[in-house]
Amino acid sequence: MRILVINGPNLNLLGIREPAVYGQESYADLCAKITAYAREKDVGISFFQSNHEGALVDAIQSAYGSFDGIVINPGAYTHTSIALLDAVKAVGIPTVEVHISDVNAREAFRKTSFVRAACIGTIAGHGTDGYLEAIELLMRMGGAHA
Repeated sequence: MRILVINGPNLNLLGIREPAVYGQESYADLCAKITAYAREKDVGISFFQSNHEGALVDAIQSAYGSFDGIVINPGAYTHTSIALLDAVKAVGIPTVEVHISDVNAREAFRKTSFVRAACIGTIAGHGTDGYLEAIELLMRMGGAHA
């Protein structure tokens, strides 16, 4: 199984950006944690991070035919991007939405997720362990194309 982990805007600033909300781990720490977990589970893992919506769409589209699953933290694009929703729907790759913080316990606008409609699940509020839970969910689902 091959999984692409996509992180949206400002996730490259983990550990710096609002550590009380997003924790002390850096983006490099997050990637190392996921890589170690994937290795234990014999899962191929790749990472993509961008602060630009179009680059995230391109990454989703590029996953077609190469990956069995996607883990995506769209960051602020969660609440604004129909383009990400359409890209996930278009490729038909099982996708899990992840949020480090509990978005439902934060500002009202964070409760809206456009991409969620195309995902097989959402994990929020479990810190960076949510990424590991997302990989586990994809493994249970078999990562088969929809």
